[in-house]
Amino acid sequence: MHVVRNLKIINGIISGDEIILKEFYKKNLPHVRKYIILNSGSEGDVEDIFQDALIIVYQKLKSNSLNIDTSIQAYFLGTCKNIWRSHLRKSQKITYDESLTLKAKEENIITNKIEEIEKEHLYRKYFYKLSNSSKQVLKLFFEGKSMKEIASITGYSEGYTRKKKFEAKKTLMKMIENDPIHNELKERSEKKSSKENIFDLRNLGDILLTR
Repeated sequence: MHVVRNLKIINGIISGDEIILKEFYKKNLPHVRKYIILNSGSEGDVEDIFQDALIIVYQKLKSNSLNIDTSIQAYFLGTCKNIWRSHLRKSQKITYDESLTLKAKEENIITNKIEEIEKEHLYRKYFYKLSNSSKQVLKLFFEGKSMKEIASITGYSEGYTRKKKFEAKKTLMKMIENDPIHNELKERSEKKSSKENIFDLRNLGDILLTR
C-alpha cells in the first residue's frame, strides 16, 4: 500500500496532477514550515523553499535520476531542509542537524540545482521587463529563426532586425548584471574556478522554449 501510494504521488508530480499536488502541499507544508521557522526563517522563506524543492524533485523525477529507498514525502522534506541549510550557510546563520547530513555528492547536486533555479529566476524576471518587440525578436532568435525570417515575421528590415536583436540582448544582460544575485552567482562560480559563462543567453533560449 505504501509503495502504491508513493508511486501515485510521484506520477502526480511528474504529470502536474492538480489534486495530487494540492494534497502533497497540504500534507507537507506544515513540516517544512516547522523546520524553517525553528531555524531562523520566515513564512516567506517557507513558500520559497517549498517551491524550489518541488522544482528540484520534479526535475530529478522527470529525468529518471532520482532513486529513493524511502517515501517521496521523506525525501522531499530532506531536500527542503538541505536547501534551507545551504541558504543559512550563505547568510552565515549556520544551524546543525546531524540527523539530516547528506553525502557530499548529493549536497553538491542540490547546491547546483539551487543555482540553476536562481539563474532561471533572473532570466525570466528581466526578459519579461523587455519591450514586447524586443521579447518577440529574441524569442524568434532562440527558436532558431534566421534574421531574414525574423524580419519577415516582424515586418522590420533585415538590418533593423539585427540591430534590434543586439540592443535587446545588451539591455537584458545589463539588467541581469546589475542585479545583486548576479554578483553572488559570479562569486560562487569564481570560487569553483569555473571558466563557464554563468549567463550564456543560449540558456535563456532553452528556458523559454521548454517551460
